[in-house]
Amino acid sequence: MIIYNVTINIDESVHDKWLTWMQNKHISDVLATGLFTSARLVKVLVEEEMGGVTYSVQYFAPTRENLENYYKNHAPRLRQEGLQLFADKMLAFRTELEIMDEFYHESN
Repeated sequence: MIIYNVTINIDESVHDKWLTWMQNKHISDVLATGLFTSARLVKVLVEEEMGGVTYSVQYFAPTRENLENYYKNHAPRLRQEGLQLFADKMLAFRTELEIMDEFYHESN
């Protein structure tokens, strides 16, 4: 399983509009490509010196090929919409992660 992690710092002046767009449109659009099995939106609880609010969106892809397909056929279009809406009020960086193993607490 591959996690495509996008970390975004969003300026407070557009925060509410951005969060609504992410929750109601963008994440759904990415999942609609059929290349990811699920997504998770999390808020980063560390205050940034530069201000704004930081989030991480984690998209789960079953294979590396799915992620490459996304990059090639969908990412430019989907990224463009965010740039058009939020321009310099949004700073994003992307990380690819591979799940090696998972561990769970044994319940009593």
